[in-house]
Amino acid sequence: MKISEAWLREFVSPPVATKELVERLTMAGLKVESVEPVAGVFTGVVVAEVRAVERHPDAVKLSVCRVWDGSSEHQVVCGAPNVRSGLTTAFARTGAELPGGLRIERSKLRGVESNGMLCSAAELGIGDDADGIMELVGVYRPGDALREALVLDDVSLDIELTPNRGDCLSIRGMVREAGVLFQARVTQSDCTPVAASIADTFPVRLDDGAGCPRYLGRVIRGIDLGARTPTWMSERLRRAGLRSIDAVVDVTNYVMLELGQPMHAFDLKVLQKEIVVRRACDGEKLRLLDGREVALDRETLLITDASGPIAIAGVMGGERSGIAATSRDVFLECAFFAPRAVAGTARRYSLQTDASQRYERGVDPGLQFAAMERSTALLLDIVGGKAGPIVETVSAANLPEQRTIALRHSRLDLYVGEPTDTDEVSRTFARLEFQPQLERGDDNVWTVSVPTHRFDIEREVDLIEEVCRVRGYHRIPVRMPLTRLELGRRPLDTTPRSALKGLLANLGYQEAITYSFIDPTLSDLLDPGASAVSLTNPMSQDMSMMRTTLFPGLLKTLIANASRQQTRVRVFELGRCFPTRGELQQPVLLGGVLWGSRLPENWANGDAPLDFFDLKGDVERVLEHSGYASVQYRNTGDPVLHPGQSATVWDGDIQLGRLGRLHPEFEHRLDIKAPVYLFELDAQYVLERRHPAQQPISRYPSVRRDLSLMLDADVPAAAVRACVERALGSALGDFRLFDVYHGEGIDSHKKSIAVGLTLQDQSRTLTDTDINALIDAAVSALETDLGARRR
Repeated sequence: MKISEAWLREFVSPPVATKELVERLTMAGLKVESVEPVAGVFTGVVVAEVRAVERHPDAVKLSVCRVWDGSSEHQVVCGAPNVRSGLTTAFARTGAELPGGLRIERSKLRGVESNGMLCSAAELGIGDDADGIMELVGVYRPGDALREALVLDDVSLDIELTPNRGDCLSIRGMVREAGVLFQARVTQSDCTPVAASIADTFPVRLDDGAGCPRYLGRVIRGIDLGARTPTWMSERLRRAGLRSIDAVVDVTNYVMLELGQPMHAFDLKVLQKEIVVRRACDGEKLRLLDGREVALDRETLLITDASGPIAIAGVMGGERSGIAATSRDVFLECAFFAPRAVAGTARRYSLQTDASQRYERGVDPGLQFAAMERSTALLLDIVGGKAGPIVETVSAANLPEQRTIALRHSRLDLYVGEPTDTDEVSRTFARLEFQPQLERGDDNVWTVSVPTHRFDIEREVDLIEEVCRVRGYHRIPVRMPLTRLELGRRPLDTTPRSALKGLLANLGYQEAITYSFIDPTLSDLLDPGASAVSLTNPMSQDMSMMRTTLFPGLLKTLIANASRQQTRVRVFELGRCFPTRGELQQPVLLGGVLWGSRLPENWANGDAPLDFFDLKGDVERVLEHSGYASVQYRNTGDPVLHPGQSATVWDGDIQLGRLGRLHPEFEHRLDIKAPVYLFELDAQYVLERRHPAQQPISRYPSVRRDLSLMLDADVPAAAVRACVERALGSALGDFRLFDVYHGEGIDSHKKSIAVGLTLQDQSRTLTDTDINALIDAAVSALETDLGARRR
């Protein structure tokens, strides 16, 4: 928000320079972003009156003017299209210096002498209007210095307000703040009631009292829209960043800047039957004042008449009911819209208006009558006309209630860090218009009535903040806290999560934390067919999808390391994924990636590359750590992994995860030169740390028997083990596969394996007869179930 310092000082003038004023406002939470002069540097420019205008004898576009500067008359040649007799304007006398170092000298233009120059606003650094010379509207005396007449030794303060300080989006709010901060005398705008001179009214109905608890309307007839906005008003608008449009719009904008109350004026002749404040209906549209037509949603609060919408409440008016050059009668509205009813409306329609900015932050619900009287007085003074009575339509039950909050002195001192003066706090609340009541006792308590313009004051801590910022945060002492800290012994890494991470670190892995947002292309590549969640408003296109697996982030980490000359990468991540299985799921997964050489580079280590069994060994270490002493590996049809070097991990009927080499096609598409091995486990199981079941050690000796078997090449070792375990039951102490042979002397569709069976009983020593019976049972089961034969 921009405000003029001179305008501010009309109502409160603390005895400090601009620099100190800016610093104090900023330290109180009203950050002043910039301080800019309102005009360029010039001298010798005065107010003047054009008394006569004649056409230049030798140039069609030039005029010869007689200009009165209060003491003498000058002949000036001017090319401005708006120069005319009776015009009050800015005149640079001979010898004047304009912005940019331009010096005005006597000269001849097409043979006609010119003494001085009539200036445009752009030539004086007063705005950017260069289409004609300045037109001063109002009472200005020729000969007065223009800088003094227009108060151009002024600056615009650009103030960045936090969303909770909507009360400061006006001169009145900033005056109130400056008065409190500097303990200076404050005056207010003249909002004297304007008596009605006609009885005309226009009916209003509130169908949404919660969205619009109060609506004021006033009919003004017989206005002269040809009347120009006074220069003093258009200048204040310009210094606040608003351009002058017409007298009616300028007055409503001026009152908004001065008091903080947005207003709007409708052309009375186009309004039909009555004003109705309601929500939009399906299919309704509205052409706005900026020419855009928008389709309205059902959440939008509207101002309507019998023919349909005429404005989006608190945001922008419609083109149909706007003030036109032919308008003679207006309906002036001034409403209080609830912040929740307006919040987000402007953004949904890609709009950002001064009105919506104020309504979203909260407008004082007690301000409407004062704003209506102020705007009426200004309008009648500028465009004439006759005003009817103010008609109020109100839903009293929906108006904000005045809050009462208590502040304990002990609580205030605790936050400030030192004792505070009771009288100083009471004066602060009084200057803030909080109407404090002090109840003295062992712990003084202030009870304050929060004024209607302070939406942000809700709790005791808010009152503490007000005291601190008005007092000045720089006055709060900085002290180091004094406390006794007794440090006890605490074991490190005691949680399942930290213990699991410690195990992986011991295995040579480093932890990575990658984004949950991934590239849709990478998501489709590494989890084809997955129903991933796309973001409505992503940070970028390559981060627009929620991950369903940890593989994309781990592979991007690998690629980044490989591109930086790393030759060995072992990385893991414990993170949440977001697959959709009917509804959004958020499982936590443990993933890892291995790439490069098996061992770190060292003179004693070879450069052997990783293989599938390095990956499988690490996964088994993790599962054993979590209490899974025996798991099964099954073939997987995972399209992302190598069909011959991948598996899913199962504990009974529960799938714990998957592991394998990345499919060579994907390695090629990702431009990874060496094989990549990955695993992904469900953290729900690996973090639970199952306790192993206790089993007594047999006191009786064990015996080992080795079997050499011939069976089909596609029979997995897991099937052999499962078959033997079913046949031998508790008598099988251990199963070892210690040899696999393919080659000469064996059918190409067969393979030879050698297994070691350790047999033991818990209650007796096994005899040769017992052992032979067990071996025969195992061989028989293998022959029957798997088609194996003993070699």
